[in-house]
Amino acid sequence: MNSPDSFQLCRLFQKVAPASFFRQLCDENGYDFRQGVYSLTVVVWLMIWQRLHGNRSLAAAVQYLIHGGAGDLVGDCKRWTQDQVSGATGGYCQARQKLPKLIASQVSERIVDQLRAEMQEGWQGLQRPVFVIDGSTLQLPHEPELVKAYSPGRNQHGENHWPVMRIVVFHDVFSGLALRPAWGAMYGDTPVSEQGLAEQAVERLPTDAVVLGDGNFGIFSFAYAVQQSQRPMILRLTQARAQKILGSKLVEGTDRKVVWRPSRWDRNAHPQLPEEASVEGRLMVCANPSCPEELLYLFTTLDLPVEEILGIYKLRWRVETDLRSLKRTVGLHQLSSKSLDMVDKELLLAIAAYNLVRAVMCLAARRANLTPRQLSFSFVQTVVEAALPGLDYAATEEEYQQRLDRMLRYAAQGKLPNRSRARSYPREVWGQGGRFPRRTRIVEKGRTTQ
Repeated sequence: MNSPDSFQLCRLFQKVAPASFFRQLCDENGYDFRQGVYSLTVVVWLMIWQRLHGNRSLAAAVQYLIHGGAGDLVGDCKRWTQDQVSGATGGYCQARQKLPKLIASQVSERIVDQLRAEMQEGWQGLQRPVFVIDGSTLQLPHEPELVKAYSPGRNQHGENHWPVMRIVVFHDVFSGLALRPAWGAMYGDTPVSEQGLAEQAVERLPTDAVVLGDGNFGIFSFAYAVQQSQRPMILRLTQARAQKILGSKLVEGTDRKVVWRPSRWDRNAHPQLPEEASVEGRLMVCANPSCPEELLYLFTTLDLPVEEILGIYKLRWRVETDLRSLKRTVGLHQLSSKSLDMVDKELLLAIAAYNLVRAVMCLAARRANLTPRQLSFSFVQTVVEAALPGLDYAATEEEYQQRLDRMLRYAAQGKLPNRSRARSYPREVWGQGGRFPRRTRIVEKGRTTQ
């Protein structure tokens, strides 16, 4: 099958983040809008392209640019007209380092805002978006600056080698789009919890968004932060916490209005909570559809029937596949940058790359009368990233539309199978493999070796 190239994604990038947007950002923040070989627009797109293509090297990105991969993003420059653009990576490397982090952040937000406007969906009967939150960890290179900011963990054998970053992301449960994440250190002197990062990320949600979270986020401090932002929520609670809030025995079918107040532990952990802090809502006890012998304890501020609330909560599992796509398919599980500034920019633009693929999935699904969640993310990314340097790009708008239709037609073929039966094998972990012996230091004639 002849897969279309990433030229279509470049066009999509130009549409949602045109050169005029970059110029406006530079004017507002006092940055120089560079128009050389590596302009701001070109640098941002190349960093996104690297992430879309398996974290390609700097050399691959430069060759992609030289052979016309960036298309119309290349501006008027003397070296382009005289065909004297160098294939060395030094210029691109310096341009990446000079790229302001604020520009990368605002570009990432602009892309998701523009795509949300095109892909907006909602729960039937609930005309507002639903965002589910979850956290994960990313591995960073062992560099002194990164080790200091993101301390490696420790175990009974001593300190680990790789710095670890904790990250929390809000995903749209319908389109799969990811908002700008919040991140911080997982270990060290100033670790940040997932709940603390989630409270920071709430302010980035659309004002009409519904917050959906599992038991890890079903705590008072997060619920209070969501309420203060004037957004509705659906949170899963632990049995002990639900019983504390309800003040009576938990019985299946319970649907009662409650006032959730902080416990003594909540106040000790969050001394900034006001004395009168409380969250009003409903507490529901219902059977888990996928495990009838298990009960779900849900707290919500929405005025919907229990069946509707349960139906929305069932969408929470989608964030698991979204994080898998974000970390493994887009390759975000391990960042390659070696400085704090570059790590932040790499993370922000990786989110932008992920969202561009999600947009292609949405467009392809609409043309095939499917939902975006019925398509395989990895399949669509393969279709998108299968570019061959030197292809002749569309010379006219009609040819561009033909190429776009062709790409979407191929992407729509990545439909996931309908699973009518439950998993046929248990969710178990394979046994641990053998371990290599540890190195020991040997002192020999005044010289230390390993």
